[in-house]
Amino acid sequence: MDQAALTEFLAREFGQVAAEFAVQGVGPDGLVLRLKVGERHLRPGGTVSGPSIFALADVAMYLAILARIGPVALAVTTNCAIDFMRKPAAGRDLLGEARVLKLGRTLAVGDVLVFSDGASEPVARASLTYAIPPVGGREP
Repeated sequence: MDQAALTEFLAREFGQVAAEFAVQGVGPDGLVLRLKVGERHLRPGGTVSGPSIFALADVAMYLAILARIGPVALAVTTNCAIDFMRKPAAGRDLLGEARVLKLGRTLAVGDVLVFSDGASEPVARASLTYAIPPVGGREP
């Protein structure tokens, strides 16, 4: 799936959160996803909350996998570990750079580096595993 197809899929299947994200680019091994940071994403201290960073990492990996296997809405997260390394810059969007490390028939493994827009050092790193439904359980 390309950038336009992933954006359409997200709007159709996850309309409740699709407006918060923008696919910035898709490559052979992954993609870059933007979290449009707003007031609802902040925690006390003026920084982006952990749950918002998790959402970015999770959606970025999900879309990176779908870019490779097609629109399989029932692929699900089975594991996620996040290291929060730096405080995100105030007032900036976050970018999740997702990379698919292994894509098997039933599991996909990848990582996501999260950056404040314009920063060179990551604010978080996530490692995720996804379960992919059997071929008969995939959407057309």
